[in-house]
Amino acid sequence: MIIEFLEAQFLISTALMIVYLVRHYVFTIAVLNNTYKGKKTGVRRKATYEPIVSILIPARNEEQVIGRILQRMTELTYSKNKMQIIVIDDASMDNTGKIVEEYAKNYGYIKVIHRVPKEWGKVKASALNAGLKYAKGDIIICFDADYYPQVDIIEKLVTEFVDPKVGGVQGRVTVLNEPKNIVTRLVALERVGGYRIDQQARDTLGLIPQLGGTAVAIRRKLLESLDGWDESILAEDTDLTFRVCLAGYKIRYVNDAECYEEAVENWRAYWKQRCRWAKGHMQCAFKHSLKVLNSNNLLLKEKIDGLLLLNVYFMPILVWISWIISVLLFFSGLPQWFNALLTSTPIFFYSFVGNFAPFFEVGIGAYLDGRTRACWLIPLLILTFLYNIVICTKAFTDLLISKIFGKRISTWDKTIHSGSGNSYIIN
Repeated sequence: MIIEFLEAQFLISTALMIVYLVRHYVFTIAVLNNTYKGKKTGVRRKATYEPIVSILIPARNEEQVIGRILQRMTELTYSKNKMQIIVIDDASMDNTGKIVEEYAKNYGYIKVIHRVPKEWGKVKASALNAGLKYAKGDIIICFDADYYPQVDIIEKLVTEFVDPKVGGVQGRVTVLNEPKNIVTRLVALERVGGYRIDQQARDTLGLIPQLGGTAVAIRRKLLESLDGWDESILAEDTDLTFRVCLAGYKIRYVNDAECYEEAVENWRAYWKQRCRWAKGHMQCAFKHSLKVLNSNNLLLKEKIDGLLLLNVYFMPILVWISWIISVLLFFSGLPQWFNALLTSTPIFFYSFVGNFAPFFEVGIGAYLDGRTRACWLIPLLILTFLYNIVICTKAFTDLLISKIFGKRISTWDKTIHSGSGNSYIIN
């Protein structure tokens, strides 16, 4: 009876892995097909649309990077009389507030909101909601403090809102400090696969591109109708993605609207960041999976991919459980066909995990970007593959403990930024 149960579990696990594997192959082929047909990804029809935009920049203890993004805000090519920049100084204990105040004095379109410690919500969503109260624009655009956008990124993002069915737009995130060390280089590869292939494929195939926490634009009235960002969810961006789609709106991805991030520089910071992502994503899976399944506003293909997207952070946990089961089954005297299936599963394991953009997506993404030398590091993604197994397991355990004991899990363990990305900016 136990053997039969283990066999069933193993077959189910393998089937799920094959589904994710096929999904990633389809994504990769879709992007390649578009490219070879001569379609320029991320390039849309020209439209005369210049709405008032409110740019929200949440910042807590960001003195190393806040000046960089504010200087960039002054260099944006979008009409300054149609642009409102709101910096939320989220109870910073360094010189963040002073730096922002200097810019606010010199540029009338920059506003700073200082939050005192008792107002600090301990989550990014809380800071964003505080800024939303002062927003006057038709379109809300968000940037994290460590990011450095293209000068014309606003024009590229807002053009999509000509279509009234579009509720949110996501730009592409690339790594600014990639040459720093092996960690930043691997994160850069993850970003290539995740945006150049995954996000672009979702947009091309009419699925659900995922809104990120930065380089993202949303209709203000829609955001207000949804009561802003959910402060009980760590992955407020993923949560907003599905609330927008469940409300009947579409999300677009613009590949050539690039914004450069300062990636984490060591494995400890990688752990803290990805553990937060995993917890938040799992919270979204619990919150939205049934809603997606029962929604009348989503097509069948959107429901299928939406469920796969929501539950992707559970898959690394399934990997190590499957490893254990496969070892037990291997020594239990199984039929030859089952042993053959056991020997093939390592291919499935590595093919769909990583930062959930597998090695062939990263390779094709780097190739399309003309970055063939970066492909040499692809075998090292096995490090992030194994690391994410531990990270996701820890995240799931923390969520279970919080549910059992009723503890609050939504505390923003923010990433510390050193400002090292400054040296890679060409003035």
